[in-house]
Amino acid sequence: MEKLDKETLQCSSQDAESAALGTLVPVDQKAERSYVRKLDTFLLPFLSLMYFFNSVDRSNLGNSKTDGLEEDLNFVGNEYSLLILLFYIPFGTLDLPLNLLTKKFSAKWILPSLMVTWGSIATLQCAAKNFAGLLVMRLILGACEAGFYAGVVFYFTLFYKRSELGFRLAIFFGSALLAAAFSGLISYGVFRIQDPHIAGWQWLMMIEGILTVIVGVFSFWWLPASPASAWFLNDREKAAAVARALRDGSNNVDVAFSMKECFMIWKDWKFALWCLLCFTYPVAFATTSNFLPQIVQRLGYSVVKTNLWTVAPNAVGFLVLLVVAKSSDYCHERTFHVFAALATSLVGMLILITIDVLNHKAIAYFACFLMAAGSYIPSCLVQSWHNNNNLNENSRAATTGLLVGLGNFAGILSAATFRVEYAPKYIPTLITTCICNGIAMVCVLILGCWMKWENDRRNKAQGVKLCALDVDTSDLPDGEASPRFRYFT
Repeated sequence: MEKLDKETLQCSSQDAESAALGTLVPVDQKAERSYVRKLDTFLLPFLSLMYFFNSVDRSNLGNSKTDGLEEDLNFVGNEYSLLILLFYIPFGTLDLPLNLLTKKFSAKWILPSLMVTWGSIATLQCAAKNFAGLLVMRLILGACEAGFYAGVVFYFTLFYKRSELGFRLAIFFGSALLAAAFSGLISYGVFRIQDPHIAGWQWLMMIEGILTVIVGVFSFWWLPASPASAWFLNDREKAAAVARALRDGSNNVDVAFSMKECFMIWKDWKFALWCLLCFTYPVAFATTSNFLPQIVQRLGYSVVKTNLWTVAPNAVGFLVLLVVAKSSDYCHERTFHVFAALATSLVGMLILITIDVLNHKAIAYFACFLMAAGSYIPSCLVQSWHNNNNLNENSRAATTGLLVGLGNFAGILSAATFRVEYAPKYIPTLITTCICNGIAMVCVLILGCWMKWENDRRNKAQGVKLCALDVDTSDLPDGEASPRFRYFT
């Protein structure tokens, strides 16, 4: 913590250092405060609501399984795991192309279109009569939901500064945790409906899907294409938005779509590590979000109590996510925050591997809290981290699409190892997830420590003490290759 405080104090000398070495982009501070307040009032909550339904429609399969989905549709063998596994193929494959479309045609049109489509498919799932019918709809659902998270991450970089991005992404991503918690509560209520013709899981998919479509239709009107066209901003606030982006975000704003610029950093040696990191850290998230109801069910409780007991770990995970993300933004530090989160979820999984769950229910339930508290944080901070160091809008769109897509593919590892023959402990699933966490931790240390070392090297060579926030991004036309560029670590 002492090291972080020193780095924060170094960044507080921004005006003196930057005035000597570069041009400060003037920002109307009163308009800026009003601008951020309006973003947090009009944009952030609505996008969080959209992602809430994205997560509900994607993850309610786990709740439906506890209400007899497999028996009603006559599943055999590992067909449930296969449903989850195959979902991730279109879900991961289409992230990149859909994010390129988001850059080209703007999030105002792409994100609502995706939401209305996946909401319609999610509703139609209640009509499935067998495994094949549900599989087809899950594949279409995965294709439509692909690109939404990546699109919003890129969308946020157009509005928020680098030092604001982590906490806002945490609030946005936290809606997925609340979705998991509320899905348990909704399931608790819906599964108590006694209807001789419609099963509880069918009611669940129908209700959640229809609500998704309603929100999606409304979002066509609500979302702006960019700060310059935001209906809730005045002219002073729009000017402040441009100045903010040039000072701490992009080296140019509102640039035209360029396929060449999209892939400009993919040859850098660090890009391979980013890919490996983004493929491995989400495995713990996939294991926790997809199978938490089944993990809790191992404790020996009824269907109703199983869904109810999934609420607390997700709620605590949401609170921890907000605290850690806020700390990361405040300290301007990503490396050790991400590392600590990965270590926390790793401890939770090791506990579940080593203990007898039925004879140590309290410890096992505590391990679920550790998994939820640690596995969700990297999805916000890692995506913030690589975007913090990418100053080109086109490049950010393509890179975010690829890295989020790789993270979605990581769900395949979790689903592929969650097989019925491994019940009730699912040791291979947990071991695989632990290995992925370990690989991710190594990648984080290599990337973070190298960036900190490179910042120190550049400072010594230039005889200055600068950090990322000391240099206007508009003064860095060549991105990382610019001499005054400093990594946001």
